[in-house]
Amino acid sequence: MRLASAFTPRAMVVATSILLVAPATAADPLSAVGGDKMAVQAEKLEVDVSGGSAVLTGNVSLSKGDLKVLCPRIDLRFDTSPHITWIKGSGGVSADVRGVHGEAPEVEADLSRQTLELRGGVRLARGNGWLQAEKATIDMATAKVTLTQVKGSVPVPK
Repeated sequence: MRLASAFTPRAMVVATSILLVAPATAADPLSAVGGDKMAVQAEKLEVDVSGGSAVLTGNVSLSKGDLKVLCPRIDLRFDTSPHITWIKGSGGVSADVRGVHGEAPEVEADLSRQTLELRGGVRLARGNGWLQAEKATIDMATAKVTLTQVKGSVPVPK
């Protein structure tokens, strides 16, 4: 069942729960960026309560603490709690966190595995330094970043 603008009361509760994520805990892979909830803005939200999925479209903005993500579309899956378990941003994604700006055609986060993957030509920049890669994989638990097909420029002290 797809619900666009007319929500049943249960769908409204589920949608609100999805969009206002519960306070961060040690198990929350996004707790490192701070804040106790995720703010979401989009032109349209479609929720499939029984299927455990939602689609946000049109100038989508997600922010939580130091993290801000902008893109045209975000697909997400949630469990019965409802906690978000998977997120995919597409159509050209830009993200900013703690002075690092990233851009990629798409991003996918598996929150149960605590991984974030940017694909399709990634560009990361901080200050005068920048890196380009075909793919960037980030382990959110350890903050380990793995890049493939990399080139870039990193400033060195004079």
